[in-house]
Amino acid sequence: MAKSSSKTQFECSGCGRVTAKWVGKCSQCGEWNTVEERVVRASRQVPSVVGRLGRSGNLSSLDPSLRGREDNTPIELNEIPVDATAHMATGLEEMDRVLGGGFVAGSTTLLAGDPGIGKSTLLLQAAVAIAEAGRKVLYATGEEALGQIRIRASRLGAKGEGVFMVGTGDVLDIADHITRIKPTVVIVDSVQTATHPDLDSPAGTVSQIRECAAFLSAVARAAHTALVLSGHVTKDGNIAGPRVLEHQVDAVLQMTGESGGMFRMLHGVKNRFGPTDEIGVFEMREEGLAGISDPSQVFIQQRAKAVSGSAVALVVEGTRSLAVEVQALATPSSLASPRRVANGVEMSRVHLITAVLAKHMRLPVSNHDLVISVTGGLDIKEPAADLAIALAIASSMMDRPVDDTVAVAGEIGLSGELRSIPRADRRVSEAGRLGFASCMIPEAVGDAGNVRSVKVVRPMNIAEAVRFALQGPDGASDKGSVTEVRSSM
Repeated sequence: MAKSSSKTQFECSGCGRVTAKWVGKCSQCGEWNTVEERVVRASRQVPSVVGRLGRSGNLSSLDPSLRGREDNTPIELNEIPVDATAHMATGLEEMDRVLGGGFVAGSTTLLAGDPGIGKSTLLLQAAVAIAEAGRKVLYATGEEALGQIRIRASRLGAKGEGVFMVGTGDVLDIADHITRIKPTVVIVDSVQTATHPDLDSPAGTVSQIRECAAFLSAVARAAHTALVLSGHVTKDGNIAGPRVLEHQVDAVLQMTGESGGMFRMLHGVKNRFGPTDEIGVFEMREEGLAGISDPSQVFIQQRAKAVSGSAVALVVEGTRSLAVEVQALATPSSLASPRRVANGVEMSRVHLITAVLAKHMRLPVSNHDLVISVTGGLDIKEPAADLAIALAIASSMMDRPVDDTVAVAGEIGLSGELRSIPRADRRVSEAGRLGFASCMIPEAVGDAGNVRSVKVVRPMNIAEAVRFALQGPDGASDKGSVTEVRSSM
């Protein structure tokens, strides 16, 4: 019997760079003592579906209508069928929104999130919904016992017909099951537990994650199957494993939410077949994750009236406009360096806004501790939330509530000016739908739509906005119009 050939290579455990000899410092990531020796054995026979794929795949494997082009010859763009990348709905409206309509056959999707955030629950619900639509789903897990998943399915009220379970992380076994069952969707939970037996390294290492993802993606393309990989994130929120993993897949979804909280946000980080900035909102319930079609109502329904330190921001995530409550609490500090705590907003934006308030509003923020939070667990990235953050801080420090009939959106510049924001008409429309009497946007904004029930207010700078939005000490509004505020200044 011929001996199995093998070779030795040296690989960085931090970035995955492969070198021919050992070095003390990785030339790619700059880390010391991360290069380790690996023994790579010759690959054993793989399923025929991968063997037919060849070096880089062929068009016939990606679309049944292109059979006969096994030599992988070039094809003109206009000859490729339009439905080659048709979406398959998952049955979960919020997930389909983020994906741009659903999974795509032959594509690879990575779902990342903290442990316990609800990734497995969401994938199981999607698998059951897809199976109920008459399609086969293969669910491979290397993290949980099949009995545990059966218990979760019972709690979700799912029968599970058409969902084929297999308790393995061996990618060769998974590929064998794909060729035999011929599923429409394959779910691997998780990629950190997947292993390729021909690699002499444990599961979760850079080499295993990279090679397993590449192998399964090749199998999915050849079998014309949608592949979904579940993955964990690190403490700083980055996807665990090599950075190249995000480049290998077609779509990256990230699931976020407060630990122990009710809401879960599904963000589209990357998507070759749909939008990249879309967001889906779910509520964690006893029977599983339930999509929220109107998250604005949920985010602001428990907002207290006539309380200082609260403002409503109008933000745009993908194709939807959202109204979220921004809260701020300012208290005198006994520390030489006052504390700054921010949940849901970037700390760099908080530092910018506090500096502007100190310079142009003469607010003593330098001797106050500040705590800023976005209710509902939503992470706001766009600068249009600056105005709501500033109003919440000013309201708390001056102990004057923001008019609860006003919703705001605007970016703040270093000179205290309010800068233009995109899609103002959608924000004003959302304010009108939610019953706000006024919507405050920067004066520099052009067309803001025409919503008769909403008065559009256009301040030039943060001082005008604060004077207009904050109620008087007795709770009554003393702001008048922006023109009156501007002339009194």
